[in-house]
Amino acid sequence: MDGLKSRAHVIVMGATNRPNSIDPALRRGIVESNKNILVDLERIAKDTHGYVGADLAALCTEAALQCIREKMDVIDLEDETIDAEILNSMAVSNEHFQTALGTSNPSALRETVVEVPNCSWEDIGGLENVKRELQETVQYPVEHPEKFEKFGMSPSKGVLFYGPPGCGKTLLAKAIANECQANFISVKGPELLTMWFGESEANVREIFDKARQSAPCVLFFDELDSIATQRGSSVGDAGGAADRVLNQLLTEMDGMSAKKTVFIIGATNRPDIIDPALLRPGRLDQLIYIPLPDEDSRHQIFKACLRKSPISKDVDLRALAKYTQGFSGADITEICQRACKYAIRENIEKDIERERRRRDNPEAMEEDVEDEVAEIKAAHFEESMKYARRSVSDADIRKYQAFAQTLQQSRGLDPNLVEVLYANFN
Repeated sequence: MDGLKSRAHVIVMGATNRPNSIDPALRRGIVESNKNILVDLERIAKDTHGYVGADLAALCTEAALQCIREKMDVIDLEDETIDAEILNSMAVSNEHFQTALGTSNPSALRETVVEVPNCSWEDIGGLENVKRELQETVQYPVEHPEKFEKFGMSPSKGVLFYGPPGCGKTLLAKAIANECQANFISVKGPELLTMWFGESEANVREIFDKARQSAPCVLFFDELDSIATQRGSSVGDAGGAADRVLNQLLTEMDGMSAKKTVFIIGATNRPDIIDPALLRPGRLDQLIYIPLPDEDSRHQIFKACLRKSPISKDVDLRALAKYTQGFSGADITEICQRACKYAIRENIEKDIERERRRRDNPEAMEEDVEDEVAEIKAAHFEESMKYARRSVSDADIRKYQAFAQTLQQSRGLDPNLVEVLYANFN
């Protein structure tokens, strides 16, 4: 190293995790620059599920570019060289990697529509029991796999959401994927169906292959009833395409390795036409009924919808929750959006009127009082409630409740038999 000349264009770099063990003679006067790695590589590794080597290289490049962009204000692009002081101050940090992660996807998912869920439990009002069930089914196996291994239990692989439309089934799937930092692939059932023979089954295989490559992954099938109707019920179907798609779906679920943390969530508004084979243990065995929200849940939904909006003190969300009996979460969201639209309209009209008066009489406007704070007022909600409507009828509610009760009874043991078994064990 002492024999290297400055014009030899040779740079000697060393890496160690024990810098204090290096001989001082090697460090003094020779090692000109010591760089500490300011990035939590273990955390980055956990956040890059499904990334291959090329994806990781691209991620590192993007993180370095983020670091360079921060220094563009102090770099003179006309100079051929960059000042050494600026170069020494540049170091890639965790923040740069987090920014790069937000703009990059694993190559296995680039041909699939992948959403990065920014939905959390705070966005969903009520449904506390459902949230707890999802945490135990999806989040615990991802964050605490050693517990399941210790107790010799294989975690459940599938969940079916059923219930009236507009009650938050899709939001729940996105929120649980975000909570456990898993990849999220959303597929609507009709998207898999094509007119070409054999292509629908190939689409199902491809979706499951993508999910395996990007594990841990939440694979969400919306409108599951469109591809999972009872076999033999599709009279006049071209060559039995729907039955073949369902058979392929069942095959892929059965072939899912226990080592692959892929969770399948299905959502449907028509649970009565789902093929029973799809609901057996080992497939979509966790059946969760998503009911219409009660008064407390409706209050939480109002608060979740309006948590980022300026609300006047005269707005009583508890009274609104009491008045919206039988409304779904989507109906309540529409009420909030309509009230917000009225508030925006009123605010814009006031700005236009104020500008007109300023042009007509500039001197008088100098003494004008300070603008009032733009808020959503009770009057806006009163106007919005005039157009509010329920999307789920009482007849539909009774139908869903009857099906949920029938399904629970068919899944459970006879209460008398349970009492006899308990007495025998004791």
